[in-house]
Amino acid sequence: MSAAPPLSLYVHWPFCLAKCPYCDFNSHVRDVIPHERFTAALRQELAHDAARAGRRTLRSIFFGGGTPSLMRPETVAQLIEDARRHFDVAPDLEITLEANPTSVERAKLAAFAEAGVNRISLGIQSLEEDSLRFLGREHSASQAIQALETARTLFPRLSFDLIYARPGQSLSAWEAELRAALALASDHLSLYQLTIEQGTKFESLHRQGRFVLPKEDDAARLYEKTAEIAGEFGMRDYEISNYARQGAESRHNLTYWRYQDYIGIGPGAHGRLTLGDTLLATRRHRAPEIWAERVEQRGSGSTEETPLSNEERAREALLMGLRLREGIDLGWFTTRTGRVLRESVNSFILEAACEEGYLTLDDTRLIATDEGRVRLEALLGALVL
Repeated sequence: MSAAPPLSLYVHWPFCLAKCPYCDFNSHVRDVIPHERFTAALRQELAHDAARAGRRTLRSIFFGGGTPSLMRPETVAQLIEDARRHFDVAPDLEITLEANPTSVERAKLAAFAEAGVNRISLGIQSLEEDSLRFLGREHSASQAIQALETARTLFPRLSFDLIYARPGQSLSAWEAELRAALALASDHLSLYQLTIEQGTKFESLHRQGRFVLPKEDDAARLYEKTAEIAGEFGMRDYEISNYARQGAESRHNLTYWRYQDYIGIGPGAHGRLTLGDTLLATRRHRAPEIWAERVEQRGSGSTEETPLSNEERAREALLMGLRLREGIDLGWFTTRTGRVLRESVNSFILEAACEEGYLTLDDTRLIATDEGRVRLEALLGALVL
């Protein structure tokens, strides 16, 4: 009998100080955050899922949101301690917490490090004041720089996010902003193009014509310039929106992109969990109070647990794996999905994409090239069955 596969843990904290206009994540603004109740519910749900997952090796923990740096440090410490008790932890266990650079959150960074967090991810989004206001951020550029400098003294690993392809953003302006950011960077950057997500404030404003995003060709040039400049600073785009020095890739996010097991706890959290021969897609209730009530009543706030067919596994593995520069390992693909990769794609599109230089395929891997990554969304739409 083969050993149970290792896994990662995602903890969702749903509360924010304000809702950003571009954000479609499961985040909620509350005048008063019920810390005790949600700490107890998260710990209870973790215990529930750990009991059925079994004693596996835990590779990473990720506190996401929402704004998890609004959590009390003792909550973070308790959840880390619980995870260490429930699982066998990897010797290089990566524990990431997302934080914003406001003064309130920055003051807590040392306490999070003391709680066991060894990697911080700062939601900076821009180093330009006008852009920060447009993006609805609660911090200034100077606060962002102060937070970066503080975090570098406390955590062995540091990442931060920027959003580009903003309205009216020129190539030269982005180049200057990115160079300034990279001069402050530690070992990892997440660089996202601004997109309009359904149900957000930006969707309404964009529909009204209140702002216009860069044209597709201009956005592509911004993407290409991003990779070029990051490369000058020793950062490689190991995933389409994530750049890291060698060895500093996010181990937790690689769990998603390599289509491996992870438990997701907290309101709205998703998971992929292998139990026996079944791969379950799990989802928690999105509403924080309803989620907490369900956990209190039955140990879990789950609303859905769906066994995934081989076809569904194959589709998900393709959609995630082709985002990676390393691409998809064909042997792992078959082991994970029960299907041969060629049977899971449009063969005509596959051959054409290889001929055009958008994909490469050999006996071991399917990889999207630089040209293919620029147009990945359209390529995946045509390729994946």
